[in-house]
Amino acid sequence: MTMTAATLTTFEIKSANFPLVALLLKSTDLAALAREMTLRFGDIPDFFDQDALVIDLSPLQNAGQAAAAEIDFRALISLLRSYRLVPIAVKGGNPAQMTAAQKAGLVPGQDAHLLTPRPAAASAEQPAPQTQQQQPQLHAPPLGALVIDKPLRSGQQVYARGRDLVVLAMVNAGAEVIADGHIHVYAPLRGRAIAGARGNTEARIFALTLEAELLSIAGIYRTSENPLPPEVTGHPAQVRLVDGPDGERLVMTPMQ
Repeated sequence: MTMTAATLTTFEIKSANFPLVALLLKSTDLAALAREMTLRFGDIPDFFDQDALVIDLSPLQNAGQAAAAEIDFRALISLLRSYRLVPIAVKGGNPAQMTAAQKAGLVPGQDAHLLTPRPAAASAEQPAPQTQQQQPQLHAPPLGALVIDKPLRSGQQVYARGRDLVVLAMVNAGAEVIADGHIHVYAPLRGRAIAGARGNTEARIFALTLEAELLSIAGIYRTSENPLPPEVTGHPAQVRLVDGPDGERLVMTPMQ
């Protein structure tokens, strides 16, 4: 028997990749989570822009009794949506947690993998070999740095989403500069500087005169309650993250 193939004219189904951000949940205390979300994102209303999100429960599995605790997924989803996040998937939970998550409308996302930022220096030192068989890259070129050439007064905030931030004038006390990449301030930095805002641990902060109220890289921060070392206070300096015996910490070094 010979059958005539019919071509669908109204739709097609194909495989696709979709960018996600991940929330690594380390506690089932949603009240504490709400406080920390407010502390980090409460004054940055446009930090997220309807970003699809996967909730990763893997950290709970190493937290003793927290691994077996129930999670109010509907309340968690509501909290995340208030920050313009769109939870769509869950992974890493125990069977009871995964069942509860699916009842709340989340889909299993065990195949979602976290991306580890690759240092720019490493990629520059080891360029990929070019061959005639390589297909041209269709990705959009990276955004250039956001450049600010006017002083930032107290209460002003600048966020360089998905790129570096370059400031050519003073960042006064009470002002805030935020970037997903590096932050360069070619003037006194007296306000708050938050680099690697979306978890890029390779991000750094550079300042011609370091006098910051707050310094943060990938969620690790230091406030003015802990004074800056005298060798960098008021001098050209850089701030970066390094691994230590007690976890990641901020390290400040003077620049000549």
